[in-house]
Amino acid sequence: MHETDDSYVVEAELPGIEREDIDVEISDRELRISGEYKEREREGVLRHSTRRVGHFALQALLPAGVKADEVTASLSDGVLTVTVPKAQAAKAHHVEITQA
Repeated sequence: MHETDDSYVVEAELPGIEREDIDVEISDRELRISGEYKEREREGVLRHSTRRVGHFALQALLPAGVKADEVTASLSDGVLTVTVPKAQAAKAHHVEITQA
């Protein structure tokens, strides 16, 4: 997860997983990404496999002050990118110092 001026961005590498097999939920301050690595259909006898299969889940606790209703997610080249916009109060701003 990394932070920009306007949002928190979570990236997860999910090679070989279809968009339909991924679920992204946000509640309060918790972001949850879950899904399933499915077994691929093959011909013949499988002798050895290094590919994982089964369910997975990733949970991340976000800082306070996010716009949960404006979260976006995209999947490109096996990388899921979830962008969580900051609420106005969570944005840092510069305070100018004046001479008294």
